[in-house]
Amino acid sequence: MTIATSKDTSHHEEHPDLRVVGLLTFLISESLMFGGFFATYLFFKGTTPVFPPQGIEVELSLPAINTAILVSSSFVIHLGDAAIKRNSVWGMRFWYFVTAIMGAMFLAGQVYEYQHLEYGLTTNVFANCFYIMTGFHGLHVFIGLLLILGVLWRSRRRGHYSATKHIGIEMAEIYWHFVDIIWIILFVLLYVMTQF
Repeated sequence: MTIATSKDTSHHEEHPDLRVVGLLTFLISESLMFGGFFATYLFFKGTTPVFPPQGIEVELSLPAINTAILVSSSFVIHLGDAAIKRNSVWGMRFWYFVTAIMGAMFLAGQVYEYQHLEYGLTTNVFANCFYIMTGFHGLHVFIGLLLILGVLWRSRRRGHYSATKHIGIEMAEIYWHFVDIIWIILFVLLYVMTQF
């Protein structure tokens, strides 16, 4: 004996996509972790007479270029999201590829900076905070770069992304914006505030 069930779609409620909820939950937890780093850094800055200590020079030019690249990439990745919403897979691929290049340039700039710093992870408290915060952020940029490359790889399949099916693209964009926002805070704390 079977019982027929009818589904009434007239009162259908939209539920949030749990994948996006999961991503946002993850980003909130990462924000709390970065918040702990920021609080620790500000504590040491506020309780140490000279911070950064004597002998530590913080170069501003290369990080400023890196910042411009990373912040600009947020606008570029959004162009890719806008392109797929117009059903332009080619446009999305182009702008995501440009974003991937910009992310790689940022990481290369960070590696170059590390190679030319005159202090290491264990030199003093400032150096320790500097390397932990920028290194942890660099890891997030690398993960974001992998997400972008994953989107590009999956876009090879015909019909995988379209104007009505693009959640993976949006999630990569949300993550990338998060990485950019965190970097802006780091740039102000570690580079700009140390100039005064």
